[in-house]
Amino acid sequence: MKAKAKDFKYVCIIHRMASSPGSNASLSCEKTILSENCQAKKSQYSEEETFYMNCRAAYLAVFKSSLENIKSKEQLCLVLQQAGRNPSQTTVNQYWTPQTTTLNFDDFCNILKKEKPATKTELLKAFLKVDTNNDGYILHTELYKILTMRGEKMTVEEVNAITKLADVNSNGKLDYNKFCKLYMTTNEQCRKTALEKLEVDSRLRRQQFGSQVETSSERATTPISNPSSRTTRKTDHKPAPKRGDNRTSSRPSSAQSCKASVSSTVSMGTSSNTNSELIEPNTVKDWQCAQSKGCFFLEQDGEIITHKYKLYLPQKSTVYITIKPLNLSQLEGKTSPWLSVDTALYVLKENESQENLQLVSFTEARNKEMFMWKGELGPGIYWLIPFTTGCRLKKIKKQITGEAKLVYRDEDGELALTKEFKAALSDIFEMIDLDGNGLLSLEEYNFFELRTSGEKCDEEAWTVCKENFDTKKNELTRQGFMDLNLMEANDREGDPSDLWVTLLSLGYNKALEMTEACPFVIDIYAEKCKPRIKAVYLEAGSRQLNRAICKSVVNQGDAKVLDSGESIIVYTYKSDTRITSVIENKSENKVVIHVNNEQSKNCVNNRGLNIFAVEVAPKSMMVCQHVLPLKEQEEWIYNCVHSLVP
Repeated sequence: MKAKAKDFKYVCIIHRMASSPGSNASLSCEKTILSENCQAKKSQYSEEETFYMNCRAAYLAVFKSSLENIKSKEQLCLVLQQAGRNPSQTTVNQYWTPQTTTLNFDDFCNILKKEKPATKTELLKAFLKVDTNNDGYILHTELYKILTMRGEKMTVEEVNAITKLADVNSNGKLDYNKFCKLYMTTNEQCRKTALEKLEVDSRLRRQQFGSQVETSSERATTPISNPSSRTTRKTDHKPAPKRGDNRTSSRPSSAQSCKASVSSTVSMGTSSNTNSELIEPNTVKDWQCAQSKGCFFLEQDGEIITHKYKLYLPQKSTVYITIKPLNLSQLEGKTSPWLSVDTALYVLKENESQENLQLVSFTEARNKEMFMWKGELGPGIYWLIPFTTGCRLKKIKKQITGEAKLVYRDEDGELALTKEFKAALSDIFEMIDLDGNGLLSLEEYNFFELRTSGEKCDEEAWTVCKENFDTKKNELTRQGFMDLNLMEANDREGDPSDLWVTLLSLGYNKALEMTEACPFVIDIYAEKCKPRIKAVYLEAGSRQLNRAICKSVVNQGDAKVLDSGESIIVYTYKSDTRITSVIENKSENKVVIHVNNEQSKNCVNNRGLNIFAVEVAPKSMMVCQHVLPLKEQEEWIYNCVHSLVP
């Protein structure tokens, strides 16, 4: 009965927002509904844009500005209720931990992505669990018992507010069908009212967080007439600032009206697949080579996890370094969908400590999907940090009609792996076999385990593994890896749940398509010595990588001063395939920069927004955005306005 009480209380608590006295949402809902004009505007927006508009509307119904932070657990609960969510104490505690001091608008949006609003079907299902007579009614006496004595207890006054709703109560009973209908109607009216206020209030419109660039196909694919190949600079004609050191980054927020701005416009032709200055591969065929594979993994929150490497050079040598997506497709004529993902490799020299890494260079030149760098390196240890902008490796909403079958029972009733699952496992083996020798060492297998289970396999467990599965030279063979997964299926008596956990963590969807990962391969050629490369970490982008990106942009980019004191500087780096902007704040105070890409053509950025804002901490530097062409075969224009928010 305890579980039932929890489900039932879920229904009643979420109605507090709409029914409690003094609620701004309930009062405003009684006064007005969305106008026809707002309805017409709504139809112009995509699903993703509508989500962000609803986020802004809910946030601005509680706070004066979307730059204002959530400063307490009570405020978080209130703004979630305004968004039509059911913030139980457990839910609130999940996002507001003892270490939390503030949450910003971006955090709020991420929470709403995870906490879905209740549907009418879910509400009715919860009520049915406590409707012992199955007649559509709950006695008030039973209602009081459940809501005031179990789980997260409600007060008598709160329960009275429910039982006194004339439209849904009669003869000492709650008509929960009517209650659910009332809740859904009230919730929808509240949402519409907040949206209407957002549309008609010009001040609130200036605070909007932005629209999704990749979902606005009309804007993204607008034809470009006779673009120029030069860079047009629109600035305040202030002297170029001195380029400073790299600092740590700050998290983004949203924006309001601005007081100073600079504009950068770059007209680009179709992206070239080849740089003529590169050495031909056959000129390095006699050089000594080292190779390692790796992968970019996309997390639920959009963060990208990847392998990181150490390069060992015994003596000074000219080196040739390349990185490219790894094609795993086993079917003839079918290419891997991640081959269009941009890749780069930053080379950092290790000095006294790992914390003190010096940027050497990065793979800037391009040959088709391969990016490369050639230069001279002295003897020592170097860090190789793979990088992708996140413009193309991102969450994809794809309708999956059915779940792929992973196992089946053969004629003898024994479990076996399906042909499709075997193909996926073979690709996975190819991806996690980092040195490409066709075998899995304990070290390679542990990278796989860390990604899929968060744990490592120790020497004792590895010994047991080698005793039970096919190995060669103390390393697991491809067949042994297949049998290991079959054993997991047998342990669960054919239940594929654990197998799906593995697949999903490696970027596969339920159709066995790898859509949220990008495997890659790194090749190191050295003219005068034998290079060695070793994968050492599997983690998210590090502070060293952010510093390296910032420094490369500052060193090679165009600098523009944003304020009269010359303390806020925007750097813009341009290559044939990528544009990156970095903001430096030399002042003693935090600044908020509003970023507007609405005039860009055929562009996609890593933030997924045409309009957004970033907070830059005092005495710091941060990456503002990365921009790529949406369609490489077409010309593209980068037009960005950076404005200082007062």
